[in-house]
Amino acid sequence: MQPTRPGRPDPRAQAQQAQLAAAMSGAVDLAAVKARSEAAARAQSAPPPSAAAPAGAPGAAVVDVTEATFQSEVLDRSFQVPVVLDLWAEWCGPCKQLSPVLERLAAEGGGAWVLAKVDVDANPALAQGLRVQGIPAVKAVWQGQLVAEFTGAIPEDQARQFVTELVRATTGGAVPGEGPAEQEPEDPRLDAAEAALEQGDLAGAEAAYQAILDVEPDHPVAGLALRQVQLFQRAEAAGPDALALADAAPDDVAAQTRAADFLLGTGDVEGAFARLVDTVRRTAGDDRDAARQHLVELFAVVGDDDPRVATARRQLMIALY
Repeated sequence: MQPTRPGRPDPRAQAQQAQLAAAMSGAVDLAAVKARSEAAARAQSAPPPSAAAPAGAPGAAVVDVTEATFQSEVLDRSFQVPVVLDLWAEWCGPCKQLSPVLERLAAEGGGAWVLAKVDVDANPALAQGLRVQGIPAVKAVWQGQLVAEFTGAIPEDQARQFVTELVRATTGGAVPGEGPAEQEPEDPRLDAAEAALEQGDLAGAEAAYQAILDVEPDHPVAGLALRQVQLFQRAEAAGPDALALADAAPDDVAAQTRAADFLLGTGDVEGAFARLVDTVRRTAGDDRDAARQHLVELFAVVGDDDPRVATARRQLMIALY
């Protein structure tokens, strides 16, 4: 697949990836699909974020979030714009350095993203659920999924780069001062595939994406989407027994690839990559090459812009050499 803008993530592809993940969740848990659909519907009816709204008001660019409001202010809102979580505490000195920077950037952002502030002492369940190991902790949420994070206070220029790249990678937009964003044209041919995904019909989605690629092999979304759908089909076929079967046969490369497909299809990206890196490390010859090739295919499904891919690529190089 040739990207429409070299070096920059395709926002439509990013949104498609999130939808594909929802479809796989539906194959495993229909309640998860319903919850995501309801969150998206609530987001459509909510006022869009605006820097003009007073802090804490509906649609504000900076909000204080509690366990009671996390669903509406973070998960639902993330279907409109990316939400950046600032996890802090009153006693935390570095938090008092970073939080004002993030608040200022959110105000400058003009509603392109939302800053959601979480007092970890007042909301320990949220901190535990988000696996906070230290503060200040910053986590970005897009369409109900954690997509980026960092821990510790960083300089303003690095924080600005973080939110700028976040907005570009998710919505394809630009924050004020970064110039106008290029808009991806809508492609009505994707509607059939997206409708199939919403219904959990992976075979129908595969056929719809393949039909697009038959006419336009370099379509900017359909190629990646097809690879993802095919992964989810393999993961669904493998089933949860794939993990036990792979553990019982550590030298069976085919079993390891099926287990990796299942892990990636159900959201455990690190687990899928780690399993295949370990397989590469323990094997040789054709077996090693098969495991390596499958891992590279999974990198393409996740996308080079995901930091977990970069980490796994380094681990693969170490395992090979």
